[in-house]
Amino acid sequence: MDRLVVADVKEVDITFKRKLKSSASFRLTNLMHTMPVAVSLVSSNPTTFSFSHPFSVIPPLSTSTFVLQLTQISDKPPTCAASTSSSSSPTITVRSSMLPTGKGNADELKRLFSRPGPHVFKDAVLPVTLVGPDMAEFMIGAGQSETLESVARLRKSIGGCSVAQLTTLLRIAVANGKGDFSRVLIDAGADVNWRGPGEESLVSLAVKSGSVEILLDLIASGAKIDQSTDLVLHEAARMNSVELMEVLVQGFPEIDPCLVDVNGQNAIHVSARLGDVEAIKFLISIGGDADVADANGYTPLHFAAAEGCKEAVELLLDACSFVKYAVTKDKKTAFVLAVDDGHSHLFDVLHIGDALLKAAAVGDEHMIKRCLADGADVNGRDQNGWTPLHRAAFKGKVESVKVLVGGGAKVDAVDDAGYTPLHCAIEAGHVEVATFLVAHGASGQLKSVKGIVSEKMVECFKGHPALASPLICKNRDLV
Repeated sequence: MDRLVVADVKEVDITFKRKLKSSASFRLTNLMHTMPVAVSLVSSNPTTFSFSHPFSVIPPLSTSTFVLQLTQISDKPPTCAASTSSSSSPTITVRSSMLPTGKGNADELKRLFSRPGPHVFKDAVLPVTLVGPDMAEFMIGAGQSETLESVARLRKSIGGCSVAQLTTLLRIAVANGKGDFSRVLIDAGADVNWRGPGEESLVSLAVKSGSVEILLDLIASGAKIDQSTDLVLHEAARMNSVELMEVLVQGFPEIDPCLVDVNGQNAIHVSARLGDVEAIKFLISIGGDADVADANGYTPLHFAAAEGCKEAVELLLDACSFVKYAVTKDKKTAFVLAVDDGHSHLFDVLHIGDALLKAAAVGDEHMIKRCLADGADVNGRDQNGWTPLHRAAFKGKVESVKVLVGGGAKVDAVDDAGYTPLHCAIEAGHVEVATFLVAHGASGQLKSVKGIVSEKMVECFKGHPALASPLICKNRDLV
């Protein structure tokens, strides 16, 4: 025989209760038919767990009940019992010894088990586990990892929970991004659509946690949003997550990308402030309004400019209508905000490029040089694809043309209609400009929008063999 008594459980589960006494009972049965058995119970953490009667005598074939209790009342479980690792869990060691007399006081039994030898049997080692709603809440909110053991303990802990308790635990799990725990609670019957007054939806909490996994589980379980209060795209934007946005749009086809918060800002405002170009692109692609101004007159472009994100600024300029010139309530354009924050790399795209285009058109060589010195893009384009060189050539401003070419202007830049600066000069009849451009590498193989060299172009260059020759070669019938 290798043991004298048998326990009715394989582990002892104590329902942990905050600031209340916590205990659990288990039973031991004497397997001997004729002999009483002395029993010794030893806790691996005696300062944490204790027995009212660590020594006892069980009559033949009888069963006795034992109570294990936490030694202290606390609002947190003891560290030794909070771990979900089986290797570090507290235990109870059950030892036994035959007791022919069937009698013995506590001191006598203590002496009996203090002498090692074959008379002492080690009948069981029972793990001790803390369970219950309070323990479940601690596990979910204390940053414990989601292992197989912790998930199993959570299942055990919520066995007697009401729907309200399960739902409260689910909100904690979702807010903490605990996907495995959340799934256990959903499967156990937690309500995915309950929320108290003024509380956020579980979908909002999932987005804030950044968990795509939890968000998908909630959608699959029938979770809903209220667009009057749940600005989930705003939250996804704050998380810099296009993936969350995609899941939201697929899960809630009715979602409105133009919704604004109490400050009048939509999700694009949020992404612009963070410089998240991919999020801005996505939000615009689903119908988000990049032109809208918030309560203080700030557009997404204002925020992108203030943060110095050039890629976001360029994207918003392409997507918006005249927003470059929008002013806030305190009369600031996006350019002014960039200046205020020292983002000089934005000056050209937000303002200096405009000044350069204007200077080129009016022939203000001094301003052209100043703009170039300040960092203006000599090959920047207007809404029609015209560069400063296009404008100067069309207006016949030869000195401006010279400054621009000297500053690196591309002589064969093509606008949205297929025109180069040389083409503009020829169409406007500016021979001197055209001569300069050809001399500096501009191609004479010019085509109009219809692909035909115009009579006006040929007439303009009669007597200018260097220019007329390529034109004549291109269209002899017009000469």
